[in-house]
Amino acid sequence: MIIIKIHYLLTQKSFLIILFIINLIGTIYGYYWYGSQLAITPNIFIPFVPDSPTATLFFTVFILFFIFNKNIPYLEALAVTSLFKYGVWAVVMNLLTLIVNGELPWQGYMLIGSHAAMAIQGLLYLPYYKIKLKHLTVAAIVLLHNEIIDYVFDMMPIYSSLSLYQNEIGYFTFWLSIFTIILIYYLLKKVGREKF
Repeated sequence: MIIIKIHYLLTQKSFLIILFIINLIGTIYGYYWYGSQLAITPNIFIPFVPDSPTATLFFTVFILFFIFNKNIPYLEALAVTSLFKYGVWAVVMNLLTLIVNGELPWQGYMLIGSHAAMAIQGLLYLPYYKIKLKHLTVAAIVLLHNEIIDYVFDMMPIYSSLSLYQNEIGYFTFWLSIFTIILIYYLLKKVGREKF
């Protein structure tokens, strides 16, 4: 009964429009939040720096097409993998900031809540994606490519109090990407995606 109610809610156009607006606002704010880092980022790396808002942008576009009963599997794979990875990553980084500094500004708590929601919302729509293995493979390459940009070319999001831990964060982030790919693969198989 609860599953039926959740399915009903997730597919209601009024709910989807609200979710679209929330994600659109979050995406715009996310790019704004990265503004100071983007201002000092070489042009070639700019598309790879604002990870979380790009993840919500993928999901926002997915919702827009989903409202009109359209699917874009490559976009869906990018959305669900990046939402989960960067959602979890930001929660962990803000908790780590709290541990290192002994305090966290209100924006940090807001980021924890919003990024936890990011990770969850992508998973909620798993039954509605049309993702196949080829789509997930491309998303996996993009996730791992971003690790290289962030930690080889030193483009990771700036958390000044965590800069001393960049190597450890890079190591954690790599394995978070691997975990994300395996988890999404497993969950897609569980929900019975055709030819997966």
